Amino acid sequence: MAYILSVGTSLPKHHVDQQAAAQFARSQFKRSFKDIDRLLKAFQNGEIESRQFVKPIEWYQEHHSFEEKNHLYLEKALEHAKEAVFHCLHETAFLKKPLPYEEVDALFFISSTGLSTPSLDAKLMNVLPFSPYTKRVPIWGLGCGGGASGLSRAYEYIRAYPEAKVLVVACELCSLTFQPQDQSKSNLIGTSLFGDGTAAVLLAGETAISEYAQLNAVPRVLGTQSVTMKDSEDVMGWDFTSDGFRVIFSRDIPSIISGWLKEQVDQFLHQQGYSTEDLSVFLAHPGGKKVIDAYLESLSLQEDRLFSSKAVLKHHGNMSSATVLYVLKHFLEHQEVEAGAVGLCGALGPGFSSELLLMKWEEVSS
Repeated sequence: MAYILSVGTSLPKHHVDQQAAAQFARSQFKRSFKDIDRLLKAFQNGEIESRQFVKPIEWYQEHHSFEEKNHLYLEKALEHAKEAVFHCLHETAFLKKPLPYEEVDALFFISSTGLSTPSLDAKLMNVLPFSPYTKRVPIWGLGCGGGASGLSRAYEYIRAYPEAKVLVVACELCSLTFQPQDQSKSNLIGTSLFGDGTAAVLLAGETAISEYAQLNAVPRVLGTQSVTMKDSEDVMGWDFTSDGFRVIFSRDIPSIISGWLKEQVDQFLHQQGYSTEDLSVFLAHPGGKKVIDAYLESLSLQEDRLFSSKAVLKHHGNMSSATVLYVLKHFLEHQEVEAGAVGLCGALGPGFSSELLLMKWEEVSS
């Protein structure tokens, strides 16, 4: 049995409101789109008010080589991963006492916005006092679906090792993938959505709950489902050029969600012995306003069920894999859930793929 015990986050210091981001986009794309004012409405209508970047917005106006951007990714990703892990293992709102780094049995590191060999989890182990015997599981390329996938893989690890304590770290510096010379509509829309963020989640087996859990009830993962749609590689992802990451972002994503996701959710819940009527919690990766609307429509949800998803999108934008972990943290901080409540956590990513986790809140015995 795997329980979610704590979440920690780390945000860059450069705060950009959406109006400033729209003016930036106008300066970058006005020569390529005669209808630039119409396209810039995406910034106003996306329900994003602010985002955070690792560099001041002026830095992104100039061309930077892939080598320069990737060196910056290595520096900043390590810095923010270190901070997120510290907060996760010391968060008094979630933990009765700090969890020693040496007690972490496995470290899953999720990212899709930079490259590193050895992977960043190895670098993280050299700046934090983890045991040298900690198992490292780097996962790359799952994009927006990576955070939920990391939770799923950690759950499976704890099923195999029931007393394990596992960290899932999702670190995405989406801003460093921006290419000013890419004048595509996908890049323009991406400029309205993506931000930078890092999150860490602590999961553990049953033996750690009474010792560490601060909340009256904590979510236990009951099961997971991974689904990949056939022949859908071109829906979202990256093309790689000499300048780095070039965004692929299909305008059909909301309609794909509306036509495909409900079947996957219903099938998963049926296998687990539940239905959508049993759900009182829904933690969704907020890819954008249209994605949230597609969740609401396809799953017949009330808007208040996605209050944490909407709040994270509003204040931070889409941080790729880390976003759903921010949603989890926001929900745990703002909503006291009674034992017995059932919830679904989900995210969609390149592939095109869906990752779902079914959770049930269980009372913590003293």
